[in-house]
Amino acid sequence: MTVEKISARCRLFLTVFLFGLLVLGVVLAERYLNAYLIRILNTACIYVVAAVAYNLVNGVTGQFSLGPNAFMAIGGYTVALLMLPLAQKKEVYFLQPLIWPLNAFSFPPSLFIVALFLGGLLAALFALLIGIPTLRLRGDYLAIATFGFGEIVIVLANNLIPITNGALGIKGIPEYTNLWWTANWAFWTVFVVKNLVNSSFGRALKAIRENEIAAEAMGVNLFRHKLLAFVLSGFFAGVAGGLFVTLISTVSPTLFTFSMTFNLLIIIVLGGLGSITGSTVTAILFAFLQELLREVEAPHTIGSWTFPGIPGMRMVVFSVILVVLMIFYRRGLFGQRELSFEDVLCLLFGRKARA
Repeated sequence: MTVEKISARCRLFLTVFLFGLLVLGVVLAERYLNAYLIRILNTACIYVVAAVAYNLVNGVTGQFSLGPNAFMAIGGYTVALLMLPLAQKKEVYFLQPLIWPLNAFSFPPSLFIVALFLGGLLAALFALLIGIPTLRLRGDYLAIATFGFGEIVIVLANNLIPITNGALGIKGIPEYTNLWWTANWAFWTVFVVKNLVNSSFGRALKAIRENEIAAEAMGVNLFRHKLLAFVLSGFFAGVAGGLFVTLISTVSPTLFTFSMTFNLLIIIVLGGLGSITGSTVTAILFAFLQELLREVEAPHTIGSWTFPGIPGMRMVVFSVILVVLMIFYRRGLFGQRELSFEDVLCLLFGRKARA
């Protein structure tokens, strides 16, 4: 038996083992944690899905995209329209009726996974349509083009009332998202993107990031590789949007504004552009810090002085953290480093496992 086959079997065993730990962790969390902490964990896992997908484009491929909020919005609205019960559709769409055929059917709870895939596929389709013209651009021009697409989606969400219900949004979406769904999607998103990055396709993406001219000279099809990474990122972003709206039971244009992209940008930059491990760890930390920093937005009384709460101070704190990090850790907390197969073995079984 060759070393490669042994390594492949060990990796398969480790993947199954880690998935088993994930299942055990979810069971213990649902049994012993309160609803508030479970809610934060759900949000953290959704951030993992969106951030890892976003890092595939911005970090691994080196393309400065500012449009993940648009793909999350597309996926979120798709899942909401598919899962919203017919009776609720009649109550929500009172300004203008919902268009056919969306007003004639509703998915049962058993088809939630199908709705998530359809939301991801529709987001991937839009990523394909947008990526064909925009990925021929580079740097700031690509950022402006993708930012414009995100703004277009928000404007359409506000004005396509027969589909999105406009600024009122869609209320009463069934809360199908739970820790089983979010944790599983986070695990498989990391698994797929990690294996993709370690493949020959991923090495081509890294080559594009380092030097597009050199990569093209070595035979890498720049446009095709960029487009495939962009489409895959759009798919997972759409799934993350679908999970998010069925967690908070509502969707509106204000939910997926540029602030969502800003959150994801903070996560991948703090974790390290190109580091899947960094995006995963920082996404979880970001979700918990968002809740802990609610205190800075609440009013406080110190002696005879009363300080009013300032909405949005959390993002000011995150921005300050980002500035400080860029001064002292320009490549993020993890840089481009990953938690390797050998590192996991050492953590689980000690130093002898590396040998």
